[in-house]
Amino acid sequence: MRFEGIYTPIITPFREDLSIDFDSFGNVIDWQADNGVHGIIVGGSTGEFFSLTQQERIEQFKFAVDRTAGRIPVIAGVNDLLVDRCHELTAAAREAGVNALLVAAPPYALPSQKELIAHCLKIDRIANLPIILYNYPGRTGVSMEETFLERIAQSSNFHAIKESSGEIDRIHMLAREYPQLQLSAGSEDQVLEFFVWGARSWVSVAANFFPREAVRFYEICVLEGDFATGRKIMSALLPLMNCLEKGGKFLQSVKYACELRGRPGGPVRPPMQPMKKELRREVFQIVKTAETTLQAILEEKE
Repeated sequence: MRFEGIYTPIITPFREDLSIDFDSFGNVIDWQADNGVHGIIVGGSTGEFFSLTQQERIEQFKFAVDRTAGRIPVIAGVNDLLVDRCHELTAAAREAGVNALLVAAPPYALPSQKELIAHCLKIDRIANLPIILYNYPGRTGVSMEETFLERIAQSSNFHAIKESSGEIDRIHMLAREYPQLQLSAGSEDQVLEFFVWGARSWVSVAANFFPREAVRFYEICVLEGDFATGRKIMSALLPLMNCLEKGGKFLQSVKYACELRGRPGGPVRPPMQPMKKELRREVFQIVKTAETTLQAILEEKE
């Protein structure tokens, strides 16, 4: 499976009573498909999987597959603290008809590289589906090192790696040493660097509220090779990316940005709390400035 383009790890809209608002969830999915993204990820951290019950997560997989109706691929995040739940989610995702899986290290356990290999291969045996690896040591505490990559790259179902370590050396190493694993941008503030080094996809949190802009950024850099315009776009996005990555209220900021773009967001589930007014004002200004600047850049490009 070729992972090329924009893959949005979609949010989970909640009602005020914190139940999943499936009407709005369907709206989110439709808007992504209508705006040209190349796939969606259901059950990622942006979707607050860690605050959902097992049944809610499985229901999301089924709902997303039914709602997309083959318009775009659905990738299921099957990660959990408890490995047995990972296996149950994997089987349920396969049964639901998803197109691929997103697989990270189990958080908190700190497995060795050999243990992590065994974990990923077990998921592969259960699903027999294309897999995107997800390297995010900031959340899992474990990095997918070369011992792991050398073994996993030999297995045909491991197609790509979403690299979210934030370490530029990792981009270089993956691009040079493991070309058989498609490189996918996973750090919002390093997307341009990923594209320069040959990545052909971006797992884009920003596409939750800027889907067309994210798609156009990909096209300009990857398909057209216009990195001069790419630098302008990245410069316009950097204040937003830095706010998301380093602002301390990632999920709240993403959901508020969705609301600013007329999309359903809703509250976050505990332990997250609502944003304070000062941060809301900051996110408002950053999103509105980025929106205006991006529009001007893209109109000039056309």
